[in-house]
Amino acid sequence: MTALNEYALPSAPAQSWSWRDYITLTKPRIMSLLVLTAACAMIAGAGGNPDLLRLLAVVIGGGLACGSASALNHVLDRDIDRVMGERTASRPVAAGRVSPAAAVSFAAVLAVLSFLIMASVDNLLAALLAMSGGIFYVVVYTLGLKRRTSENIVIGGAAGAIPVLSGWAAASGHLGLGAWYLFAIVLVWTPPHFWSLAVLLEDHYRAANVPMLPVVKGTAATARRVLLYTLLTVAVTLVPGLTGTFGPVYLVSAALLGAGFLALAWRLWRSPVRDRAAVTFHFSLLYLALLFVAAAVSAAV
Repeated sequence: MTALNEYALPSAPAQSWSWRDYITLTKPRIMSLLVLTAACAMIAGAGGNPDLLRLLAVVIGGGLACGSASALNHVLDRDIDRVMGERTASRPVAAGRVSPAAAVSFAAVLAVLSFLIMASVDNLLAALLAMSGGIFYVVVYTLGLKRRTSENIVIGGAAGAIPVLSGWAAASGHLGLGAWYLFAIVLVWTPPHFWSLAVLLEDHYRAANVPMLPVVKGTAATARRVLLYTLLTVAVTLVPGLTGTFGPVYLVSAALLGAGFLALAWRLWRSPVRDRAAVTFHFSLLYLALLFVAAAVSAAV
């Protein structure tokens, strides 16, 4: 009970809300990347020829699952959002425009809709995996790891990798080797991606007493870890191409994109300043999106 009580904080004064606040609760930018990776995983799992109705269910159902978890994250992190700068302080729950109870109810509706859509159109495995990704994000990462260890994102990154498994399962009803390769890619990509952002937000995390790596180890150590994990990410991305699980289009794309990611991580390591961290962070988003598109295209051709 003690661990949960720290989240049972008083709400900010109630303010008027708009429908945009409920859209904000779903964290659309994060959702869009997760939905893209899940959709590309489904296309790859279907050999480049997915059933369009099932693909649509992955996009809608997967998006709803992600939005549900994000809404709960708004509730659980409303206390630190209020002290992490203007961007987070203005979030709907932190600012008091949406009550915690309303956000939880909204999250529950999204979760139920997600499960019903994916279970009825795709299959039960895909629906359960989509739900488990949200549960992992809320329970393991947000409640269990985020405020307790600087290694939070190393383990917590699995939350963003599970939608890939859900997408693959939607195509075939089971998980093949390719699904686990894509899962591993997102898992090892998450730390260098997130740590680059953490360098930018170091002061904000410090103000909120959240033990992100730059706060605990410093920016130089964080930049070194970004480089090491980027090397690991590139190595992992090449394996499915070299082993023939994905075709030459994917392999060439992985090599070229990996070279760019490594170059930026190297620059950040040489000089761990925020401008370079910003470039590395934004490229990492493009990197993952293009890599998964390449996997889907490779399956189609």
